[in-house]
Amino acid sequence: MESKLVIINTRGPENHEKATLPFVLATVTQSLDMEVVMFLQSSAVLLAKKGEMEKVTAEGFLPLKDMLDTFLESGGRLNLCSPCLKSRNIAVEDLIEGAQIVAAGSMADEVMSARQVVTY
Repeated sequence: MESKLVIINTRGPENHEKATLPFVLATVTQSLDMEVVMFLQSSAVLLAKKGEMEKVTAEGFLPLKDMLDTFLESGGRLNLCSPCLKSRNIAVEDLIEGAQIVAAGSMADEVMSARQVVTY
C-alpha cells in the first residue's frame, strides 16, 4: 500500500447515518488498495462496545457491523480514544475484538504520516 487515509469519527449510535458514513469511506478506500486507520472519539467509542454496532442501521447502507467486519478483514485498524472510553466507563472487556485503545500521541503519529485525514 502506497498511501494512508486516517478517518476520525466522532459520531456514535445517536446518529446512525453519520456513524455509518466513515465506514463507507473506509471500505471504499481499502478497495483502492490504500491503508486506512480509523479513530473513534467522543460518542463514537460507544460503537466499539460489544453488541452496539449490530444496532446501527442507516437506511440505504449496509449494516454497520457488516462494514466493520469488512474493514477489519481488509487490514483496517480501529483505534479508540482512551480518555473517551474512560469518561463513559467502558472497560476493555466490553470492547469488540480488533479495537485498540490509544492515546493522543498515537493519533498524532498516524495523522502526520497520512496522505489525507477526514473527520466526521
